Amino acid sequence: MADHFDANAFLKGLDAIFDAHEQAKKAEPYLLQALTDAENAHDEAGQLTVLNEIMGFYRSQSRHDDNQWMVQRALELASRMGIEGTEAWTTTLINAATSMRAAGKYDQAEDLYRQALDSALKTYEPTDRRLAALHNNLSILYSETKRLDKSEAELREALRILESSSPNANEDLDVASTHTNLALTLLAEDKTEGAAAHARKALEIYRDGHLEHSAHYASALAGYAQVCYHTSLFVDAVDAYRHALAVIEECYGTDNDYWRVTESNLKDAIRAARELGMKVPDENPYAGGRGKAEQPEDTTALAAAPAPTASDALLKDDKAEQADIAATLDRKPMTGLQLAKAYWQAYGKPLIEEKYPEYKGRIAAGLVGHGSECYGFDDEISQDHDFGPGFCLWLTAEDYAKIGEQLQADYEALPQTFEGYGPREQTARAQGAGRRVGVFEIGAFFESITGYAEAPADDAPHEWLMLDEATLAAATNGQVFTDPLGRFSKVRQGFKMMPQDVVLSLVSRRLGMIAQAGQYNLPRMLKRGDGAAAWLSIGEFVKATASLVYLINNPVSVGYLPYYKWSFAALRKLSRRIATVLGDVPEQLETVMRLGSAACYGGAAFGEGGKGAGPAIEQINRTVENICAEIVKTLNREGLTTSSETFLEWQRPYVEEHIESADPALRSL
Repeated sequence: MADHFDANAFLKGLDAIFDAHEQAKKAEPYLLQALTDAENAHDEAGQLTVLNEIMGFYRSQSRHDDNQWMVQRALELASRMGIEGTEAWTTTLINAATSMRAAGKYDQAEDLYRQALDSALKTYEPTDRRLAALHNNLSILYSETKRLDKSEAELREALRILESSSPNANEDLDVASTHTNLALTLLAEDKTEGAAAHARKALEIYRDGHLEHSAHYASALAGYAQVCYHTSLFVDAVDAYRHALAVIEECYGTDNDYWRVTESNLKDAIRAARELGMKVPDENPYAGGRGKAEQPEDTTALAAAPAPTASDALLKDDKAEQADIAATLDRKPMTGLQLAKAYWQAYGKPLIEEKYPEYKGRIAAGLVGHGSECYGFDDEISQDHDFGPGFCLWLTAEDYAKIGEQLQADYEALPQTFEGYGPREQTARAQGAGRRVGVFEIGAFFESITGYAEAPADDAPHEWLMLDEATLAAATNGQVFTDPLGRFSKVRQGFKMMPQDVVLSLVSRRLGMIAQAGQYNLPRMLKRGDGAAAWLSIGEFVKATASLVYLINNPVSVGYLPYYKWSFAALRKLSRRIATVLGDVPEQLETVMRLGSAACYGGAAFGEGGKGAGPAIEQINRTVENICAEIVKTLNREGLTTSSETFLEWQRPYVEEHIESADPALRSL
């Protein structure tokens, strides 16, 4: 077991693989082994460094499905490390957002980019080139989602920052790449003259700066080719596309989206040239390689900020974190997740290494599921039931069939007390088939929580709609301590990836209930003096609004609203998160609930419907309408409506216009 992870040595080794153009065969094994080494060394900063590199590599290889759970793993780790407000947090958000954008998960990507921009404005100087990178990233997202005016504005801001910070903008690779991106955006806006000028300027910078061996040169060549094609300079387009293909092949190989798209564009240019009788050479004069390649990133340079390295500051933070962990083990009280992880390190990991060495690289461990400790909301009061030393081991179906029963027996033979805790107190519902710790087959574990061995398909919205948010929260909470195969994390991540159509359908339903319970029935019941009905209306209003807050912030980023007991603990935590949408609404909901007693049952006059309820009724109605007005502003800002109507029932058709599926289950009656 490694006791030290050298992040600098890891990065040098990775650079060597790319310098030798051996990434196709050697990069992934190297990256996954490094992740295991950092994990075994309990080096969370090292793990984050590796995860950021993996995100970049998988993105460059167009392995978007594999990258989804890596993104979630990085975000969860960064959040657990408590590095919000640091440069490392900003960079991780950027890399995660770029990976989501490359996978076509635009809503999640935009949410992450917004968080990153908010963080960057606090952690970067105004002329920091990484801030330009972030604006460049946003421009790509806006371009891919057909918001070209916003894309152009972001690119011009990126170019301004880069030119003002560059010692020589005429030989600056990042300036060149931004010119290329701006050229493509202007071309899409039919501003061909400006597009041609920026495309030529990009190539001029690469040549003046002797940067032709950069992997990003392919982007400039392809951009120039595209401008040539759209201005009917087809032979010039063919030449530039061929040159770009040679660079892509050398730097990335041919099994990637960059190659396929450029090759397709080349064929179109050849066909167009020949149709007009233009002579096109049969051979590619640039074939045969272009020399040393840079580390792979998106061919639009600056599409992702560099992954965090083990800087002195980050290493200091990591040492402090490890010291904190050690101190936590010596002090009381200890949270359930801390206890589970420490118990795993002390007994679970040695058990696997000693008795099941051939399965060491196949078994996932952690604590996920039902119980306050899985949400991180447990306290001393929580320790009177279903609490104590314990963790989960998750196996594939094949491995479980071979060793599941014996491993469970060995797990049960582990010491029942640890660090002054235990034996574990278990209620009847947390035993047998409902047990919360021990050995599980991955599919059976998720089926016991959700009824599904894996998340429903994107084209099965009715199945997603049968899964309530509290169930999904239980399936996606907690921590995964180790997952060498990645199977468990991938299934877990699948339950976070609620299809956007389903999210929109649920948003519409919540708007309907907020309007019905809070805007319509609550004031009517208060006028009638029916305190009980008004009280129930408040409850429905609060539940629907709390759910909406989570849904509008995207489950892939923030998870799901847990069951009622922990709803407000979760909402308070979400409100403290950077760039949370509707972040002040939870506090207003608490105000509504606090006023509820007086509004529904009389307040100072102590008579139901009496005059003492008047001030509370007035304030509660005003707060409800204020919340609804904020929701409408958010819907407009998110592009889900163009209406300013604050009675939320009337907003539902606008939201449902964005649902792409024709499945009637997704739409209101």
